[in-house]
Amino acid sequence: MWLSGTAVKFSLDYDHTGELMLETHKLESTVVQAGSNWSQCVTKVRFSIGSNFMAKLLYGGRIGKLGAIRLGCSAVIFDTTKNKILLTCRADNGLWCLPGGGIDPGESVMEACAREVLEETGLRVRVGKLIGVYSNPHQLIEYTDGNRFQLVVLIFEAEPISGELGISDETTEVGYFSFTEIEDMDLMEHHRARIQDVLVGQQAAFVR
Repeated sequence: MWLSGTAVKFSLDYDHTGELMLETHKLESTVVQAGSNWSQCVTKVRFSIGSNFMAKLLYGGRIGKLGAIRLGCSAVIFDTTKNKILLTCRADNGLWCLPGGGIDPGESVMEACAREVLEETGLRVRVGKLIGVYSNPHQLIEYTDGNRFQLVVLIFEAEPISGELGISDETTEVGYFSFTEIEDMDLMEHHRARIQDVLVGQQAAFVR
């Protein structure tokens, strides 16, 4: 078993009897042959294991069509030096990420972004520039309750206006980190690419 923080990475396939089989691999080197049934388009699986929750990131050609669309948002919040950004450590899987979450019915994307930041960090923010829109059709997140989603996520830059930085029932740690420090952190995989886009400093929003 290969461990990265509290995350465990597996490959998914079927053995010669047709039974579901999990094999441990480093994700970057995992190549899995097509199985059967709905999993025939699954090529890689990542399990994120937490104290009360396990979610899987499934990868495969157009695998998103096997789930519902889930709209979410995250915030990039710089410190006063503009050299560090705010990350939270998730309570459910122990991985670091940008603060954010799902958009509720009856609120705008900017309202949702501000609400999620407040809930997770204690900071009230002014939501500003759109950094990017991310909608990978080859990635599916599956929860233990059976729900599967293709995520569509909007990343905004946000500025703190009040509040006190702290943890919540969704986070175990919060802090500002430099891009160099982030390189060595146990980060949610899809957030790493989004943070790299922040580094570019492009004026127009990324669409990925």
